[in-house]
Amino acid sequence: MRTVVSGTAERPRLSVFRSNKQIYAQLIDDVQGTTLVAASSSDKAIAGAEGSKSEKAAMVGKLVAEKAQKAGITEVVFDRNGYLYHGRVKQLADAAREGGLKF
Repeated sequence: MRTVVSGTAERPRLSVFRSNKQIYAQLIDDVQGTTLVAASSSDKAIAGAEGSKSEKAAMVGKLVAEKAQKAGITEVVFDRNGYLYHGRVKQLADAAREGGLKF
């Protein structure tokens, strides 16, 4: 069980994972152990788009926010997974906020 940052069905955890080429975001309900919404830079809509890795991270943030809104989720707990809050992680978080998610 996670002890520091944990998500519930009402306020899921927005978990970010970044590799050298891609970035992934998931909304996770830790109580049930399920992923509610997921988006990544390897999704068809984003993978074909032009832009830098930071621009694609912003697109992932907007996409995860749109999917969350459709699922009825407005508030999340942000989990940066130990990554520094700058660059691609910050771009994703800012875009998710602009998309309507509240941290």
